[in-house]
Amino acid sequence: MSLISVSGLRYAYPGAAVAALDGVELEIEPGEFVLVAGGSGSGKSTLLRAISGLVPHFHGGTFAGHVRVAGDDTREHGPGQLARHVGTLFQDPESQIVMGTVRAELAFALENRGLPRAEVARTVEETALALALDGLLERPTAELSGGELQRVALGASVVGRPAVVCLDEPTSQLDPVAGDELIALLRRLNEEQDLTVVLAEHRLERCLPAADRVLALGHGRVSFDGEPAQFLRWALREAPELSTPGARLLHGLGLEPQTAVKAARASLRAAGVLAAAGESRAAQDAPAAEARKAGAEGGGGRARRGDLLATFSRPAAGKPSHRAEQPALALEGVWHELRDGPAILRGASLRLLAGERVALMGRNGAGKSTLLRHAAGLMEPTRGRLRAAGRVALMLQNPGDYLVHDSVAAEAPRGALERFGLSELAARHPRELSGGERQRLALAIVLGEGAGGAPPPAVVCLDEPTRGMDRAAKQGLAELLCGLDAAVLVATHDTEFAAAFAGRVALMADGAVIADAPAAELLRGGIYFSTETARILDGLGGVLVAEQALELLRGSEVLL
Repeated sequence: MSLISVSGLRYAYPGAAVAALDGVELEIEPGEFVLVAGGSGSGKSTLLRAISGLVPHFHGGTFAGHVRVAGDDTREHGPGQLARHVGTLFQDPESQIVMGTVRAELAFALENRGLPRAEVARTVEETALALALDGLLERPTAELSGGELQRVALGASVVGRPAVVCLDEPTSQLDPVAGDELIALLRRLNEEQDLTVVLAEHRLERCLPAADRVLALGHGRVSFDGEPAQFLRWALREAPELSTPGARLLHGLGLEPQTAVKAARASLRAAGVLAAAGESRAAQDAPAAEARKAGAEGGGGRARRGDLLATFSRPAAGKPSHRAEQPALALEGVWHELRDGPAILRGASLRLLAGERVALMGRNGAGKSTLLRHAAGLMEPTRGRLRAAGRVALMLQNPGDYLVHDSVAAEAPRGALERFGLSELAARHPRELSGGERQRLALAIVLGEGAGGAPPPAVVCLDEPTRGMDRAAKQGLAELLCGLDAAVLVATHDTEFAAAFAGRVALMADGAVIADAPAAELLRGGIYFSTETARILDGLGGVLVAEQALELLRGSEVLL
């Protein structure tokens, strides 16, 4: 018997003109690791809600067909009963945390089952160690960062050893290290405990190597169901917006797409596009003048690929800005010290000029969100100085904080809704939107021109704005940010998005800015804070995205 059986599932949210799921048929066997792909609004979140029983018991609406989990029909069993079989982690972990401390949150579900105290204590300890939460067990949940909250919510969803765990964008607020570790942990639980994993994600390059199977949804229907390698070939042909950067790079060179960086590098070496590691680094370290001379020698003669990649330098994204005495935003030695706790900011300094776009990166708890709150005046520094040339607009991590009305139309001006592609959702209730749609609505509210009679902002600060967004929405946001006259500062863990919009990247650690450099310099050649293309190409020449590498190679007449 299948663990999860979905037959003839059709579901529409209350007031929706179009069904979120339309005739879904699928079977998921025990122990499968299933990656659910698709654009924002394709039905991914709704499918997970249906498996957990939240659709239709919590959301209401029109439901037809059957969903059975471990033999229980979700029509007859609500979310509370299904929780015996299903652990859930959705896009807004803030709404899932109910207890005052991390230890109490992890113990909550176990205590509700009436388990012995010793068993509860042991299980909480093991879960905390597995998820690197042991240092947070006594922390108040109200003081955790967004990424820390997400790990705690994940721990609460798996602590009871369910048969299946449904996760909706679980890495969206995690730094690259924690995100990779979470996927590795899910794979380990899948292999060692036979945990069935149903994972909806937009950052497919991170998850594909761990998955056994990929389901692609489009307009509420299953458009693909197969192995990861087959999925990449299908996506390049039928749904390019779902293809990974590495797949686009290899496909553009006439090579078979690969799901992992190691396999992609091997393909490029076999094709002669990428030299061995020692040769690659030698080419990268060669003086720029020598490399350019090698590339141009003979009046347009044929250059070696290693030389071409070494000579390529990504132009800084954004409008040219002139050095001015008055920056749009300046933080000078800013500290934020808690009365009865540690310092969150430790002498942070950062300067933005009008028109500059800067990505603020760093691990969870590094101080990125706190720095943005200081920039917007929501927090006061205990030491140091902060100056802004005008109004600072800020969008925080949780889009739900901005949604206070009963319809999308009431949340933002019509022009702002059109700008963010939300006009067709005007009659919907904000809580029924997908995570990516809610994120775009919050952006429409924050960036809506003339909202409340406020002047245009001199600085726009965004905290994890791509949470829940598909590739097309991210590209649209990058283009929108590139068109703003204001200085833009975005805290993000999404290296691909940072490469798309930022001219500079500032890296934070332990409450201070430890590096501030052009994106092409900071996002290349790393392990975690680097794009997939840069990792595949071993950081050569500052190439950050597949399209840059393909443009370079096509122009050199060395394309396979």
